Amino acid sequence: MKNCLSVLLIFVSFSSLNSQTRTPKPAVKDSISSEAFMRVIDETLNAYYADFANQSNFDSIINALEYEPNTIPVVSDEVYCQRLEKMSEMTPFHLDCNSISLSTIRFFASNRRSFAKVVLGRSALYFDMYEEALAKYDLPIELKYLSVIESGLRPQIKSPAGALGLWQFMYGTGKMYGLNENSYIDERMDPVKETDAACRYLKKLFGIYGDWNLALAAYNAGPGNINKAIRRSGGKRTYWEVRPFLPRETQGYVPNFIAAAYLLTYHAEHNIEPAPAKIHYYQLDTMCLTKGVHMSTIASLIDWTVDDIKTLNPVYKAQYIPLTQPNQCISGPLTKIGKLVSLEDSLYKLENSLYGSAGKLTPLPVESIADTNEVVAVEAPVNPNNKEYVYHKVKSGETLSSIARKYNVTNSQITKYNRLRSSRVTKGQTLKIPQKTTTTIVPPVITAPIKKDSLSMTMGTIYYDSSVTVFHIVQRNESLTVIAGKYNTTVEKIKELNGLKDNWLNIGQKLKVNTVIKLSKPGLVKKEVIKVEPTPVVPKAEVKKYYKVKSGDLFGRIADKHGLTPAQLQKLNPGIKPDRINVGQEIRVK
Repeated sequence: MKNCLSVLLIFVSFSSLNSQTRTPKPAVKDSISSEAFMRVIDETLNAYYADFANQSNFDSIINALEYEPNTIPVVSDEVYCQRLEKMSEMTPFHLDCNSISLSTIRFFASNRRSFAKVVLGRSALYFDMYEEALAKYDLPIELKYLSVIESGLRPQIKSPAGALGLWQFMYGTGKMYGLNENSYIDERMDPVKETDAACRYLKKLFGIYGDWNLALAAYNAGPGNINKAIRRSGGKRTYWEVRPFLPRETQGYVPNFIAAAYLLTYHAEHNIEPAPAKIHYYQLDTMCLTKGVHMSTIASLIDWTVDDIKTLNPVYKAQYIPLTQPNQCISGPLTKIGKLVSLEDSLYKLENSLYGSAGKLTPLPVESIADTNEVVAVEAPVNPNNKEYVYHKVKSGETLSSIARKYNVTNSQITKYNRLRSSRVTKGQTLKIPQKTTTTIVPPVITAPIKKDSLSMTMGTIYYDSSVTVFHIVQRNESLTVIAGKYNTTVEKIKELNGLKDNWLNIGQKLKVNTVIKLSKPGLVKKEVIKVEPTPVVPKAEVKKYYKVKSGDLFGRIADKHGLTPAQLQKLNPGIKPDRINVGQEIRVK
């Protein structure tokens, strides 16, 4: 009886427990689309980077040390040595604390404060890119300071010896590392390409000497001078041992590097605040162009000044971006590049209207003009396989920017498609590359009947309005009402064409829009013949104008400044070699 009661109690307890157990509800389906999710993540990351950039610790250090404005702190040699030792622990460089290093650091801390302030402001644009490239080649991150003493982070600076760019490559060295030059382009001024070349060159030099200080000296003086110094020193293999046998400039090169690295690391402790950064590296995007374009065309289309375009694209000598294979690309703020991508077709049309096309329109014979006035708009995929994306396997030496250029897409498009957290890619990684789509318009042709009395008609250009379908990429703060106003259509028509149930839009969303554009076609137009007596032309006296070469001037830049092409300037100055101009030299510009 006792056993039966126990079994009954266990059964009741189990039944009670089972009745209290709830059946789990099905998981709630995430209503956020992958595209919207990626957009939110991107915006969040951009906001984070912006906050991070504004939360540097130099303010708190300066406040904690209670510095008065513009005061120069007094630092003992002991403190200098402690800080250099701390830096040396974190790098393969020998940041030696000796009398030469200390005197150079003291000079920088007292007389190069303004320089440090300006360079710190410019570093926001370049240092992240440098660190990415240095990590790719497994090089010390402190090498970023080498560009500081070479160029002051100015990509268009040219030395009296002819070295150019952020890393000051000579013409021959640049050629050896694949940096090309022509009348419009000098890749020594391309921040990304020259940085990659500098990394390869520095890695080669370290492989020769096995000592980073000697590698830096070789970067400045050339391996030949370093080898001579090693022989004269009796076979010594460290920088400080061979230093007395080096050229005078190179004797100060490594101490300058140590001083720059120190001051930019401990700038707050020396009461130096960075100059405001105009733009940060993370705010940049890239777009590749399929046609030659003047910077003034871009400026007039999206309200982006030519000066700002040139600043972020120093590789171009003049204000013209030529058509090449592979295509040339431009870098700029995310908002500007995003807007330019959405208006790419308009960009080329505007360029053509302002500067003319490369070819001429050949008039059609009257007999071949068809009797139709239909307009057909088709969405034609660029890729022949009609796929939304293709796969790309990252090869050695490739970067996100080089892959984007290869497929004529932007960095951010690849980043979004592959949900990348950074712009770094690794060898062997497989990426999805989105394939662009374009709108191909088959224009109408106009019937031009021939009549017996058509002697007053002649071949010309007929203009008319035509309805076409275009694609619009939604930008920040754009609503359906705003977009409808831009294309002279209605909200209802846009919603109907795109199957929208409400007025909600996402940034980056692509919309089909019907609009009206003015097209032209050769045809018969009326022509009035008016006889006009020719006016005699009196030749004007030729006025010559000369320009005196200033420091940092380039032949192509002088031509651009005076509205000439390099070829036109060369024609005016047949006895001058473009790559051998000197400061103070007079060049004819008119």
